Amino acid sequence: MAKIKIDPERKVGELDRRVFGGFIEHLGRCIYGGVFDEGSPLSDERGFRRDVLEAAKGLRMPILRWPGGNFVSGYHWTDGIGPREERPRKTELAWFSEESNRFGTHEFIEYCRTLDVEPYICVNMGTGTMDEAQGWVEYCNGTGDTYWANLRRANGQEEPFNVKYWGLGNEMYGDWQIGALSAEEYVKKAREFAKVMRWTDPSIELIGCGLSGVTDWDRVVVEGLAPFVDYHSVHIYTGSDDHWSNVLAPHAADRALRTVRSMIERARYEQGIEHPIHVAYDEWNVWFRARTAETKLEERYNLSDALAVATYLNVFARHCETVKIANLAQMVNVIAPIFTNKEDLFLQTIYHPLKLCAEHMQEVVLDAHVVCEKHDLTVEESTWPHRVADMGPFDVLDVSATCDGSGRDLTLVVVNRDPDNSVQTTVQLTDAAFDGTVTVHEVTGDDPTATNDFGKERVDASERTVDAGGADFEHTFPACSVTVLRAGLRG
Repeated sequence: MAKIKIDPERKVGELDRRVFGGFIEHLGRCIYGGVFDEGSPLSDERGFRRDVLEAAKGLRMPILRWPGGNFVSGYHWTDGIGPREERPRKTELAWFSEESNRFGTHEFIEYCRTLDVEPYICVNMGTGTMDEAQGWVEYCNGTGDTYWANLRRANGQEEPFNVKYWGLGNEMYGDWQIGALSAEEYVKKAREFAKVMRWTDPSIELIGCGLSGVTDWDRVVVEGLAPFVDYHSVHIYTGSDDHWSNVLAPHAADRALRTVRSMIERARYEQGIEHPIHVAYDEWNVWFRARTAETKLEERYNLSDALAVATYLNVFARHCETVKIANLAQMVNVIAPIFTNKEDLFLQTIYHPLKLCAEHMQEVVLDAHVVCEKHDLTVEESTWPHRVADMGPFDVLDVSATCDGSGRDLTLVVVNRDPDNSVQTTVQLTDAAFDGTVTVHEVTGDDPTATNDFGKERVDASERTVDAGGADFEHTFPACSVTVLRAGLRG
């Protein structure tokens, strides 16, 4: 029998709610036809899809990244302000489309306010200039009698937007990126951007452009930007048609977060940097099927993908002292948990673990001791893009444990990655006891390949309660499932 053992006194750190963040990019139907759909009977007077807003609210996102993504490296923010009818329609080269610019800075901020999330803006370091980035900060946050602050006022916004989070470019290492740079070139350019942006508003927090957390690019950027930034970004997507490879690949994030943390700590030590630097894991998801502009990146997710997403969230919890921001890419239609057409929407399989974890994971991360069967990947099974076979063998049960500040409310997120077998498990406490009832939230389906569609929901979340008194209880985790256990404790 498997065992999950929890000692409420063994605290790992604090889970930052910003790890449940989102991301929207001008790509495919993410914004136009997803977030923003002017003229649709499903949209409000601002053009925001009401059904998408309600579904997005269920994800409890604290922070939302925009406008890209690859899109930002050719985006000039001044095209997206002022009267919509006067905004230029332009060729968009990142995703080979046309951009109407009808959704711009004001619309994004209004959307964030409606969702009650903090805006996170990524600036153009491809075709953009430092003057342009500085002007964007001043437009959003300026309070003085200056050109950009006055232009914001003239465009209908008297008070500043107070955008706190600003990213210094997107994936500038990639040849797919407009204006791609070497690590050394990027550092030189980003330092100057950072200076003028922070001189404009010293209260902002800056995110440097990282790669996968384990590369020379990351090392050079961490060392070069450590005096200037508050976060180093990591982007890792995983996925495979092989179930075991798919559900274990998110452990690449384990390696990335361990490695980049050591880079950060070394740079802070060698340079005598006092301010903390954390990771903003600002793009992550399962993504391997729909990878071309022609497919518009409209990935359809199955139950196996939902388990992988839950594993990512458990990884973020276990590395809570390192990763403080994470942004699922993306929110609607494009590699997303919410999928629309002109008349309706449905919730993809990955929506359910995202919602349950955001709702039930708590602020204090505990060290969960897990004893269970293990699974090894062969090198052949450990597929692109991040091989993890060397990190195995892996626990079949992936577990995170969190509690509230009083230590009286416990949440376990347990992913049973075995596609065929349930796992009977003893859940045991040290120097504490369950107070009588455990609420069980469960995401599963009849097959790892089960998908959802309009009017056809094969993967959903269920809820029930079980009795649990004393120091332990037995629970069986179904095959291929994500289970969230919420329990009260007494000392």
